[in-house]
Amino acid sequence: MSDLNKLTIAGARDALAKGETSAVELTEACLSAIDASGALNAFVHNTPEKAREMARAADARLKAGEAAPMTGIPVGVKDLFCVRDVPSQSASRILEGFLPQYESTVTQNLWDQGAVLLGKLNQDEFGMGSSTENSVYGATVNPWKLGDGVARTSGGSSGGSAAAVAADLCLGATATDTGGSIRQPAAFTGTVGLRPTYGRVSRWGVIAYASSLDQAGPITKTVRDAAIMLGAMASVDPKDSTSADRPVPDYEAALTGDIRGKRIGIPREYRIEGLSEEIDALWSQTAQMLKDAGAEIVDISLPHAKYALPAYYVIAPAEASSNLARYDGVRYGRRAKLGAGDGVVEMYENTRAEGFGPEVQRRIMVGTYVLSAGFYDAYYNRARKVRALIKGDFDQAYASGIDAILAPTTPSAAFALGSNDASNPVEMYLNDVFTVTLNLAGLPGISVPVGLDRQGLPLGMQLIGRPWDEGNLLNLAQGLESAAGFTAKPSRWW
Repeated sequence: MSDLNKLTIAGARDALAKGETSAVELTEACLSAIDASGALNAFVHNTPEKAREMARAADARLKAGEAAPMTGIPVGVKDLFCVRDVPSQSASRILEGFLPQYESTVTQNLWDQGAVLLGKLNQDEFGMGSSTENSVYGATVNPWKLGDGVARTSGGSSGGSAAAVAADLCLGATATDTGGSIRQPAAFTGTVGLRPTYGRVSRWGVIAYASSLDQAGPITKTVRDAAIMLGAMASVDPKDSTSADRPVPDYEAALTGDIRGKRIGIPREYRIEGLSEEIDALWSQTAQMLKDAGAEIVDISLPHAKYALPAYYVIAPAEASSNLARYDGVRYGRRAKLGAGDGVVEMYENTRAEGFGPEVQRRIMVGTYVLSAGFYDAYYNRARKVRALIKGDFDQAYASGIDAILAPTTPSAAFALGSNDASNPVEMYLNDVFTVTLNLAGLPGISVPVGLDRQGLPLGMQLIGRPWDEGNLLNLAQGLESAAGFTAKPSRWW
């Protein structure tokens, strides 16, 4: 078979089961694609020898008839997942040289199923960003490039994961979503991005940004692939106190394709001022697609949604300032060179000044400010109360019989790298306007590519599901995927 790297996870699994290809052949096809993809800057730590070794082990497992759904499937791993003896820097200078001697639960679950590690993927530093420009490795370039030759963002912070899947460098990739970092990159690259319910997938061994918001999930080529990969990634984990003690269902079995009678809510508060006519029209078209497939479309209200963005940008930096206090140059990672007479205070100050990029420094300072005496109640405590109100809005909507909520994933298609004013970070933060609400509420969400804008760039729509109801959410997403019939791929230029 030619172009093995272009297979879906489901397609590759079936081909492996039938003996039409081998894990080694599949892996070599992906490694060749990665070698030729330097212009994208998606992979930042390649592990070709490890990949070949894992592929050989997967083939032995297939031969013995002991295959799991992910056996022999080559995947990329976002840089903030700790992988034993593989650099895991979270795209930060401060973790330079860090080689974990342990394995994150998510990656261990994948290796236990026989998946193959191709390498680590680019991201925004510590997951802080919407464009993968805040990375010690440099920016990732979106595989989608128009005739104007402009390099566009692949989104953030999981821009490397989305670009790698869109460019067929791997069959699927792990990612994390704190405020939209799975769904926004997926929308920008024409891929599927699934953020599970908070607690469904273990956070142990995942380098933290904001602990009450971070959630790992897959970026894949299809909804079916997302179901397969989530089933492998999810587990109950005693090492993670926020991991839910719930059995992991068979998500692929939930894909019946029948969405008749399902009630889909359209939140009127998401029709924000300045929403492009193109996105608005696509939203209406998508709702009609679901209606034609048998779903009922219902107007709903999420009255506190308009406060989600400011609440998120208080809570997330506050948690970041606490989580990132551990990086001091003492035990691991980068340590600044000290001058004559410098002591431990200078070591801390210089290490952190050198190690953290400007956006990370900004969020640490914001977080420290909102947690400080005199401002705690005015900012952090108030944001926590708003968060509770937002969750209450969703609870009320679902209690009224709504099965899922439909909204745009992003306010625009992928923008040009360097186009956002670095002196005005709020401009970049507005990319998260449609995604942060469900993170604050801990809900699952999935972005599905549904069309192209007038320039020819992909646009995604997201479905927000009930808590712990990823099976139904995936089934609805598959119904939308089938109705939209999105098959466009970026023209190869790299």
